[in-house]
Amino acid sequence: MERSDEAEKLFRDGFNCSQAVFSVYAEEMGVQAEMAMKIACAFGGGMRLGNTCGAVTGALMVIGLKYGKSKVDDNEARDKTYALAKQLQARFSKTNGSIMCRDLLGYDLSTPEGYEKAKENQVFLKICPKLVKDAGVIVEEILRLETKA
Repeated sequence: MERSDEAEKLFRDGFNCSQAVFSVYAEEMGVQAEMAMKIACAFGGGMRLGNTCGAVTGALMVIGLKYGKSKVDDNEARDKTYALAKQLQARFSKTNGSIMCRDLLGYDLSTPEGYEKAKENQVFLKICPKLVKDAGVIVEEILRLETKA
């Protein structure tokens, strides 16, 4: 099973979009699955405000975990991370029309009314699984290409 499929399954099983994407990569990079779920929990639903899609933020966390700057003078790592983050966001936006949760779902999740309307119209079942899978596919391709480079 591809990791993007694993992420989609985790989402369908009840984890949020960010948790689903981040957790399938985190363990191989030294972060236990339970810790990964906790780290990513607050990022679902565009951080509950309809901002950047949680699947995208989960994928960005993967890039940061793999390539991010951890030493004050490692600007090369920072620059690489920023470039890969920009690439991921551009590809996701090209595929889905936006990286903003409220645009992708058509509802403002920051309001109780918007969240309830989204639930009523089953967008979490109809739209979000594809977004989770897309983010997983894109981050997987970026990681694969960077490993070969």
